[in-house]
Amino acid sequence: MSVYFYGCVTLDGYLAAKDHGLDWLHQTGTAEDTGYEDFYARMDVTLMGRRTFREVERLGNPAEVYPATENYVFTHSPLLQAGFTAVSGSPAAFVERLDRAKNVWVIGGNTILAPLLDRDLVDHLIIQVAPVLLGKGIPLFTQGEALRRFRLDAVKQYGPFAELVYGRL
Repeated sequence: MSVYFYGCVTLDGYLAAKDHGLDWLHQTGTAEDTGYEDFYARMDVTLMGRRTFREVERLGNPAEVYPATENYVFTHSPLLQAGFTAVSGSPAAFVERLDRAKNVWVIGGNTILAPLLDRDLVDHLIIQVAPVLLGKGIPLFTQGEALRRFRLDAVKQYGPFAELVYGRL
């Protein structure tokens, strides 16, 4: 199993605006401007928090957005969306119980990513950087204080986005 974070941040390191909105991203480019399709084709499982799921809902039918993966949403509320399973508890414990043959994509927020980084469970960071400065927002990284090193595997440009591909040492 490999655990991936794949997502976009602003130049100043924010994943979302203060209100958790992604308008800045949608106004900058689209998934077609990136290597998203090739990445998604390799994934088996997606993990996201409730706020990220709400953003997916804004795009239309979430089942059409992630049709080929097992999709889990960390929430304390029930979900009424086919193709998505509500889960709660520790994201790290959840990942540790997954089938070792699966590739896992952590989508969106630091609420899921931080505990995985704290337990050294993230194998790959694929971070696209948008040419946007928000000034304030939701930061990508909020894990506990611990040194984690990654190796730079690739740097790509997709339209206005710079993509940095890192692997765990």
